[in-house]
Amino acid sequence: MNLFYLRYFVTLAHVQHYTKAAQQLCITRPSLSHAVAQLEKELGLPLFEKYGRKTSLTQFGEEFLICAEHTLSTLDAGIEDIRRSARGEGMIRLGLLRTLGIEYIPRLAANFLKENPDLNIQFTFHTGITQALLDGLSAKKYDLVFCSQPPAHLNFTAISLQKQNLVVITPKKHPLAVHHTVDLLDTLPYPQIFFDKSSGLRSVVDQMFETIGAEPHIAYETEEDQVIAGLVAQGFGIAIVPYMDLLLKLDLNILQISSPPCERSFYMVHNGAVFMPPAVRRFRDFVLRGRT
Repeated sequence: MNLFYLRYFVTLAHVQHYTKAAQQLCITRPSLSHAVAQLEKELGLPLFEKYGRKTSLTQFGEEFLICAEHTLSTLDAGIEDIRRSARGEGMIRLGLLRTLGIEYIPRLAANFLKENPDLNIQFTFHTGITQALLDGLSAKKYDLVFCSQPPAHLNFTAISLQKQNLVVITPKKHPLAVHHTVDLLDTLPYPQIFFDKSSGLRSVVDQMFETIGAEPHIAYETEEDQVIAGLVAQGFGIAIVPYMDLLLKLDLNILQISSPPCERSFYMVHNGAVFMPPAVRRFRDFVLRGRT
């Protein structure tokens, strides 16, 4: 069904005069008459009837007017939404590691909104471990994710943003707690709490032990660094985690790792095979301008 004809029909239904309606529509009267005739032919019933110079809707025209106005309203709303998106407005869906949700990502989002006060932009924030975030990116649930480096086979675009120091944490009364620094070799006699294999940090920590040619005693595995810190504080073992302010609030000791070198990078990741909305591209470029 011709959308122009629908708009002509709605205008005529309200104006109730062919000549005046044609003038409003900036078309000729014969063109308007042709459009109405085509609609009536397609529907199989008359939409208008004349009383002298006045035109009014038939019963079927009144029913069709409700449908036509609803259709055009929905279409116009959809067009306006698309136009807003093209202007750089809309929703930005972020996936992020929980540690980045304490300060880093909220600060980025707040500063971005301050820089773009005239744009109607909203964020959604979803936290999880790296593998879950990457799965969400693959499923198009997120526009950007901030996590550990993704595996190469996923063919995602990953840009390194910052590095996090890794530290060893121990219970307060642990034999290693008397030190301020520790060589990774010195942790081998003690049971350790490791990140689950689905965590992006697991491969980082595994690589550290491979570097020194040693195999740690893994007593427990879990996904979240906050949970690992809580278990260490309660004496379940020691662990290697990214430094975070939460550690200062728990009953544990924090030791710098003297050897081997240990850093964990986190990345901003997107799926280059999926179209990036203008609002998301604007935010990504904002992040890149400020990265250190």
